[in-house]
Amino acid sequence: MNRFLTSRQANLLVVLVALAASVLITDSAVAAAPTDAGNELLGFGFKVLVATTTVQQDWIKSMAPGQIRAMQRTGKKYFIYPDAARNQIYVGGPKEYDAYKQLHPDSKLAGQDGAKQASEYRAKQDTAMQKATARDLSDPYWPFTATWTDLGL
Repeated sequence: MNRFLTSRQANLLVVLVALAASVLITDSAVAAAPTDAGNELLGFGFKVLVATTTVQQDWIKSMAPGQIRAMQRTGKKYFIYPDAARNQIYVGGPKEYDAYKQLHPDSKLAGQDGAKQASEYRAKQDTAMQKATARDLSDPYWPFTATWTDLGL
C-alpha cells in the first residue's frame, strides 16, 4: 500500500496534470491564431514566413511593430509586416501592397518620415558645401590665410 498514492494525493495529481494540459493547449491555440492585421494581410495575398533562426528572430524584433516596411531583395521590391509575438513576417509584393493601400490610404511605410528627414539633412549639407566651395574658389589663398596673418601681412 505504501507504493500507491493515497486517493487524496491521486486526485491532486490528476487536477494538476489537467490544469497543465489546459494551459499548454490554450497557449498553443493562441499562438497559432493570426492577428487581425495578419488575417487582413493574408486576405490581400501576403505570405507568411516563419523565423527559424535566432538571427531572423532578432531581426523581426528590431523592426517597427504594426507598420509595413518596404524592402528590396534580388532587384525586386517587397513589403514586410513583422509579427514579433509569433516570430514571423508577412511578405507581399507591390500588387498586394496596392490592395492594402486601397483599404488603408492614410497608412505610411515604416521609416518613411526618417527618409524625409535624411533627405532634408542632405539638402542642408549640400547647401553648406556649396557655400564652402564658393568661398574657397573666391579666395585662392584660403588655406594659407592663417600663414599670411602670422607673417604680419
